[in-house]
Amino acid sequence: MPAKEITYEIVEQIGVISSSPKGWNREVNIVKWNNGNPKLDVRDWAPDHSKMGKGISLKNEEVALLKALLEDLELDKIS
Repeated sequence: MPAKEITYEIVEQIGVISSSPKGWNREVNIVKWNNGNPKLDVRDWAPDHSKMGKGISLKNEEVALLKALLEDLELDKIS
């Protein structure tokens, strides 16, 4: 059985949080996957957005919880 084709639409580009030597960017975007609801998405993208790496997509409720958790995070605990 052939693998299901994954479709996506980058609804809004929020920003780049890092870049790799091979030219890919780790980006925060709002993305619709397979014509679903838009989600906040963090993953690596090729410069032309034709390819992507593994990442994470979060629903509204998950973004709100993550934001609250990060507000109290002490950055000196992360290297």
